[in-house]
Amino acid sequence: MYRHCLSDRRGFSLIEIITVVGITCVVAAISVPMMANTLGYLRLSGDARNASNAIALSKMRASSVFGRVRLYIDRSTGSFRVQTFDKTSAICCWNDDGGTTLLSQNVSFNSGVVGVAPPSTQGAVAQPSKCKDNAGNDIGNTSCVIFNSRGIPIDAAGSPGIVSVLYVTDGSAVYGIAVSATGMIRSWRTLPVAVPTWNIQ
Repeated sequence: MYRHCLSDRRGFSLIEIITVVGITCVVAAISVPMMANTLGYLRLSGDARNASNAIALSKMRASSVFGRVRLYIDRSTGSFRVQTFDKTSAICCWNDDGGTTLLSQNVSFNSGVVGVAPPSTQGAVAQPSKCKDNAGNDIGNTSCVIFNSRGIPIDAAGSPGIVSVLYVTDGSAVYGIAVSATGMIRSWRTLPVAVPTWNIQ
């Protein structure tokens, strides 16, 4: 009886093994590009969300310290950080308030192929104005979103009513984080199509 059980044991045929390997290769060939697209979308949307949260943090921080706070965006390194204006210090004036956040690989502060700003924001596509150093000079390849103590966006001279959009892209889709003259922050996104259109997030 023991010999009989051993002789009935069967394995997989070569055809069955080749079929399974073939199906696995087809599934992998389909899923790998889809996974790369999904990871790219997650990187871009995560970076846009981080930038939007940093703008909101700057706005709240300005109200809590009763002073000016800005989001300092370094477009050359793809990084941003919150800075507080300290007019009481002997060393004037903008000081880092926390760490620096870097964008993901292949993501940059750029408007990409988009030629039109999000609805009811800017007349023309442009990043926020350049940051100024403590001496009042423009810092190259930077952008700043500045809030006063009431959480209203202002320019470097302190004038309110500034509307700015921070653009983030990975070369296909584009996010625009819009700050209205009243301080409302909204996120917009374009889909990677031939003629991009803005969709509110």
